[in-house]
Amino acid sequence: MDKNKKVKRKYGADAELIWKDRKRYCGLPWSFTRYSLIKNGDKWFKVFSDIGLLYTVVEEVNIYRIQDISLHQSLFDKIFGTGTVILYSNDERQPEFRLRHIANPYRVRDMFSNYMEAERAKRNIRVSEFQY
Repeated sequence: MDKNKKVKRKYGADAELIWKDRKRYCGLPWSFTRYSLIKNGDKWFKVFSDIGLLYTVVEEVNIYRIQDISLHQSLFDKIFGTGTVILYSNDERQPEFRLRHIANPYRVRDMFSNYMEAERAKRNIRVSEFQY
């Protein structure tokens, strides 16, 4: 089945797959953990994490709710070109959304940062920082 058809069937007719990857071991996608960035027209823009084969747990976070992004890369990750991108959001249930051992972590971090800023500007959301 075409991947775009799967996305449209799962998330709606206006849904568009922007990015996807899997958790990787030794640089290879041998995992049942899938990550995706889906845009549904002008309605929403979300990051999804699907974990499991027979029993699946789906977590999501709205892209405009992300407050900060960090990248962790161990020596093992550097060898295989992977890394963990952590999205910090103001979501009570999941304040840290981890994209573990994904390929091209620097590009992914920059992509999320750009989309995050664009969505905030579109929705007139401002993040204020307080220093104590």
